[in-house]
Amino acid sequence: MNSPAALITGAGTRLGSLFARHMAALGYDVAIHCNSSQDGAKQLARELQSTGRQCEVFSMDFSEAFDADEFILQVQARFPGLECIINNASAYEAAPTAGTSRELLEAQFRVNLVAPFLLAGSFKRYCGQGQVINILDNKIAYHQYQYAAYLLSKKSLADFTKMAALEFAPEIRVNGIAPGVTLPGETRGNAYVDWRIAGIPLGKKGSDEQLTNSLSYLLQNDFLTGQILYVDGGESVNQVGRNHENYPDSA
Repeated sequence: MNSPAALITGAGTRLGSLFARHMAALGYDVAIHCNSSQDGAKQLARELQSTGRQCEVFSMDFSEAFDADEFILQVQARFPGLECIINNASAYEAAPTAGTSRELLEAQFRVNLVAPFLLAGSFKRYCGQGQVINILDNKIAYHQYQYAAYLLSKKSLADFTKMAALEFAPEIRVNGIAPGVTLPGETRGNAYVDWRIAGIPLGKKGSDEQLTNSLSYLLQNDFLTGQILYVDGGESVNQVGRNHENYPDSA
Protein backbone atom coordinates (compact mmCIF):
# COMPACT_ATOMS: atom_id res chain seq x y z
CA MET A 1 0.00 0.00 0.00
CA ASN A 2 1.35 3.42 -0.96
CA SER A 3 2.03 5.92 1.81
CA PRO A 4 0.07 9.17 1.56
CA ALA A 5 2.15 11.90 -0.04
CA ALA A 6 1.92 15.67 -0.35
CA LEU A 7 3.44 18.14 -2.78
CA ILE A 8 4.38 21.47 -1.21
CA THR A 9 5.39 24.19 -3.66
CA GLY A 10 7.93 26.77 -2.58
CA ALA A 11 9.00 24.45 0.24
CA GLY A 12 12.67 25.41 0.30
CA THR A 13 12.10 28.30 2.68
CA ARG A 14 9.85 29.91 5.29
CA LEU A 15 6.19 28.82 5.28
CA GLY A 16 6.76 26.07 2.74
CA SER A 17 9.38 24.43 4.93
CA LEU A 18 7.10 24.74 7.95
CA PHE A 19 4.24 23.02 6.14
CA ALA A 20 6.54 20.33 4.73
CA ARG A 21 7.82 19.45 8.21
CA HIS A 22 4.27 19.33 9.52
CA MET A 23 3.06 17.05 6.74
CA ALA A 24 5.98 14.71 7.40
CA ALA A 25 5.12 14.69 11.11
CA LEU A 26 1.56 13.70 10.17
CA GLY A 27 2.90 10.69 8.26
CA TYR A 28 3.02 12.02 4.71
CA ASP A 29 5.87 11.45 2.32
CA VAL A 30 6.84 14.82 0.91
CA ALA A 31 7.56 16.16 -2.57
CA ILE A 32 9.45 19.41 -2.08
CA HIS A 33 9.15 21.90 -4.91
CA CYS A 34 11.64 24.74 -5.15
CA ASN A 35 13.02 27.21 -7.64
CA SER A 36 15.82 29.43 -6.34
CA SER A 37 15.92 27.96 -2.81
CA GLN A 38 17.68 24.76 -3.88
CA ASP A 39 20.07 24.60 -0.92
CA GLY A 40 17.25 25.00 1.57
CA ALA A 41 15.16 22.37 -0.22
CA LYS A 42 17.98 19.82 -0.23
CA GLN A 43 18.72 20.43 3.43
CA LEU A 44 15.03 20.02 4.25
CA ALA A 45 14.89 16.77 2.27
CA ARG A 46 17.81 15.35 4.25
CA GLU A 47 16.14 16.40 7.49
CA LEU A 48 12.85 14.71 6.64
CA GLN A 49 14.54 11.59 5.33
CA SER A 50 16.36 11.27 8.65
CA THR A 51 12.94 10.93 10.33
CA GLY A 52 12.09 7.96 8.12
CA ARG A 53 9.90 9.74 5.60
CA GLN A 54 10.35 9.48 1.85
CA CYS A 55 11.23 12.85 0.39
CA GLU A 56 12.47 14.24 -2.92
CA VAL A 57 13.16 17.68 -4.39
CA PHE A 58 11.49 18.78 -7.64
CA SER A 59 12.79 21.98 -9.22
CA MET A 60 10.66 24.18 -11.46
CA ASP A 61 10.52 27.89 -12.26
CA PHE A 62 6.84 28.81 -12.14
CA SER A 63 7.58 32.29 -13.48
CA GLU A 64 8.21 30.68 -16.88
CA ALA A 65 5.95 28.48 -19.00
CA PHE A 66 5.96 24.91 -17.70
CA ASP A 67 4.05 21.69 -18.34
CA ALA A 68 1.88 21.14 -15.26
CA ASP A 69 0.75 17.70 -16.44
CA GLU A 70 4.33 16.53 -16.82
CA PHE A 71 5.26 17.98 -13.44
CA ILE A 72 2.40 16.25 -11.61
CA LEU A 73 3.08 12.98 -13.39
CA GLN A 74 6.74 13.14 -12.32
CA VAL A 75 5.73 13.67 -8.71
CA GLN A 76 3.09 10.94 -8.91
CA ALA A 77 5.56 8.48 -10.43
CA ARG A 78 7.83 8.99 -7.42
CA PHE A 79 4.96 9.17 -4.93
CA PRO A 80 2.00 7.07 -6.13
CA GLY A 81 0.14 7.98 -2.96
CA LEU A 82 0.03 11.69 -3.88
CA GLU A 83 -3.17 13.01 -2.36
CA CYS A 84 -2.50 16.61 -1.40
CA ILE A 85 -1.07 19.74 -2.99
CA ILE A 86 -0.21 22.76 -0.88
CA ASN A 87 0.18 25.67 -3.29
CA ASN A 88 2.56 27.81 -1.28
CA ALA A 89 5.02 29.16 -3.89
CA SER A 90 4.64 32.92 -4.16
CA ALA A 91 6.10 35.94 -5.92
CA TYR A 92 5.92 39.17 -3.95
CA GLU A 93 6.93 42.63 -5.02
CA ALA A 94 5.35 45.87 -3.89
CA ALA A 95 4.29 48.38 -6.55
CA PRO A 96 1.17 50.50 -7.14
CA THR A 97 -0.69 50.19 -10.43
CA ALA A 98 1.04 53.20 -11.97
CA GLY A 99 4.42 51.76 -11.00
CA THR A 100 3.76 48.25 -12.31
CA SER A 101 5.28 47.12 -15.59
CA ARG A 102 3.82 44.41 -17.80
CA GLU A 103 6.73 42.17 -16.82
CA LEU A 104 6.03 42.58 -13.09
CA LEU A 105 2.29 42.08 -13.53
CA GLU A 106 2.73 38.90 -15.55
CA ALA A 107 5.41 37.50 -13.24
CA GLN A 108 3.21 37.94 -10.16
CA PHE A 109 0.24 36.29 -11.85
CA ARG A 110 2.25 33.40 -13.32
CA VAL A 111 3.56 32.33 -9.91
CA ASN A 112 0.64 33.28 -7.67
CA LEU A 113 -2.31 32.26 -9.87
CA VAL A 114 -1.40 30.49 -13.10
CA ALA A 115 0.85 27.86 -11.49
CA PRO A 116 -1.60 26.80 -8.74
CA PHE A 117 -4.48 26.89 -11.25
CA LEU A 118 -2.67 24.57 -13.65
CA LEU A 119 -1.32 22.29 -10.93
CA ALA A 120 -4.79 21.89 -9.43
CA GLY A 121 -6.21 20.96 -12.83
CA SER A 122 -3.47 18.40 -13.43
CA PHE A 123 -3.96 17.00 -9.93
CA LYS A 124 -7.66 16.54 -10.69
CA ARG A 125 -6.93 14.78 -13.98
CA TYR A 126 -4.23 12.40 -12.80
CA CYS A 127 -4.80 11.89 -9.08
CA GLY A 128 -8.55 12.23 -8.99
CA GLN A 129 -9.03 12.53 -5.25
CA GLY A 130 -7.53 14.26 -2.25
CA GLN A 131 -7.04 17.88 -1.28
CA VAL A 132 -5.74 21.16 -2.64
CA ILE A 133 -4.78 23.82 -0.11
CA ASN A 134 -3.92 27.28 -1.41
CA ILE A 135 -1.77 29.57 0.73
CA LEU A 136 -3.08 33.10 0.43
CA ASP A 137 -2.49 36.30 2.43
CA ASN A 138 -4.77 38.14 4.81
CA LYS A 139 -4.19 41.20 2.60
CA ILE A 140 -6.88 39.77 0.30
CA ALA A 141 -9.39 41.32 2.72
CA TYR A 142 -8.08 44.78 1.80
CA HIS A 143 -7.57 46.96 -1.24
CA GLN A 144 -3.94 47.86 -0.65
CA TYR A 145 -3.05 49.34 -4.01
CA GLN A 146 0.59 49.56 -2.93
CA TYR A 147 0.76 45.82 -3.79
CA ALA A 148 -1.48 46.00 -6.86
CA ALA A 149 -0.23 43.07 -8.96
CA TYR A 150 0.59 40.83 -6.00
CA LEU A 151 -2.71 41.44 -4.26
CA LEU A 152 -4.83 41.02 -7.39
CA SER A 153 -3.15 37.68 -8.08
CA LYS A 154 -3.82 36.49 -4.52
CA LYS A 155 -7.44 37.74 -4.63
CA SER A 156 -7.86 35.77 -7.84
CA LEU A 157 -6.41 32.67 -6.19
CA ALA A 158 -8.93 33.09 -3.36
CA ASP A 159 -11.78 33.17 -5.89
CA PHE A 160 -10.31 30.16 -7.67
CA THR A 161 -10.25 28.30 -4.34
CA LYS A 162 -14.04 28.59 -4.13
CA MET A 163 -14.59 27.92 -7.82
CA ALA A 164 -12.44 24.78 -7.83
CA ALA A 165 -14.13 23.56 -4.64
CA LEU A 166 -17.38 23.37 -6.60
CA GLU A 167 -15.85 21.87 -9.72
CA PHE A 168 -13.73 19.24 -7.97
CA ALA A 169 -16.28 18.10 -5.39
CA PRO A 170 -16.87 15.54 -4.04
CA GLU A 171 -13.59 13.77 -4.82
CA ILE A 172 -11.26 16.70 -4.08
CA ARG A 173 -11.64 19.30 -1.35
CA VAL A 174 -10.16 22.75 -2.01
CA ASN A 175 -9.49 25.22 0.80
CA GLY A 176 -7.15 28.08 1.65
CA ILE A 177 -5.15 29.58 4.49
CA ALA A 178 -4.63 33.36 4.67
CA PRO A 179 -1.84 34.06 7.18
CA GLY A 180 -1.39 37.42 8.82
CA VAL A 181 1.63 38.53 10.84
CA THR A 182 3.35 35.25 11.62
CA LEU A 183 6.67 35.02 9.79
CA PRO A 184 7.61 38.60 8.85
CA GLY A 185 9.97 39.11 5.94
CA GLU A 186 13.67 38.93 6.64
CA THR A 187 14.01 42.66 6.02
CA ARG A 188 11.26 43.61 8.50
CA GLY A 189 12.42 44.63 11.96
CA ASN A 190 10.81 44.51 15.39
CA ALA A 191 9.49 48.06 15.04
CA TYR A 192 7.51 47.07 11.95
CA VAL A 193 6.10 43.97 13.66
CA ASP A 194 5.08 46.03 16.71
CA TRP A 195 3.37 48.52 14.41
CA ARG A 196 1.42 45.73 12.71
CA ILE A 197 0.46 44.16 16.05
CA ALA A 198 -1.14 47.47 17.07
CA GLY A 199 -3.76 46.84 14.36
CA ILE A 200 -4.50 43.23 15.38
CA PRO A 201 -7.55 42.84 17.66
CA LEU A 202 -5.96 39.94 19.60
CA GLY A 203 -2.88 42.09 20.20
CA LYS A 204 -0.21 39.59 19.17
CA LYS A 205 1.42 38.05 16.15
CA GLY A 206 0.81 34.46 15.11
CA SER A 207 2.99 31.42 15.67
CA ASP A 208 4.16 28.47 13.63
CA GLU A 209 1.91 26.21 15.69
CA GLN A 210 -1.19 28.27 14.92
CA LEU A 211 -0.52 27.92 11.20
CA THR A 212 0.13 24.18 11.37
CA ASN A 213 -2.97 23.72 13.55
CA SER A 214 -4.98 25.41 10.81
CA LEU A 215 -3.44 23.12 8.21
CA SER A 216 -4.32 20.06 10.32
CA TYR A 217 -7.90 21.31 10.65
CA LEU A 218 -8.30 21.57 6.88
CA LEU A 219 -6.73 18.17 6.34
CA GLN A 220 -8.84 16.38 8.91
CA ASN A 221 -12.27 17.97 8.52
CA ASP A 222 -13.77 16.14 5.55
CA PHE A 223 -16.92 18.29 5.58
CA LEU A 224 -14.96 21.40 4.68
CA THR A 225 -14.39 22.75 1.17
CA GLY A 226 -14.29 26.16 -0.47
CA GLN A 227 -13.25 27.78 2.81
CA ILE A 228 -10.48 30.26 3.58
CA LEU A 229 -9.08 30.37 7.09
CA TYR A 230 -7.74 33.80 8.08
CA VAL A 231 -5.04 33.05 10.64
CA ASP A 232 -4.37 36.65 11.59
CA GLY A 233 -5.70 37.46 15.05
CA GLY A 234 -8.70 39.26 13.56
CA GLU A 235 -6.64 41.78 11.59
CA SER A 236 -8.63 41.14 8.42
CA VAL A 237 -11.92 42.07 10.11
CA ASN A 238 -10.51 45.25 11.67
CA GLN A 239 -12.32 47.48 9.20
CA VAL A 240 -14.58 49.68 11.28
CA GLY A 241 -14.03 52.60 8.94
CA ARG A 242 -14.62 56.26 9.63
CA ASN A 243 -18.01 57.28 11.02
CA HIS A 244 -19.61 60.05 13.06
CA GLU A 245 -19.05 58.33 16.39
CA ASN A 246 -15.30 58.13 15.91
CA TYR A 247 -14.98 61.60 14.40
CA PRO A 248 -12.58 63.49 16.74
CA ASP A 249 -14.90 66.52 17.06
CA SER A 250 -18.16 64.57 17.28
CA ALA A 251 -18.62 65.53 20.94
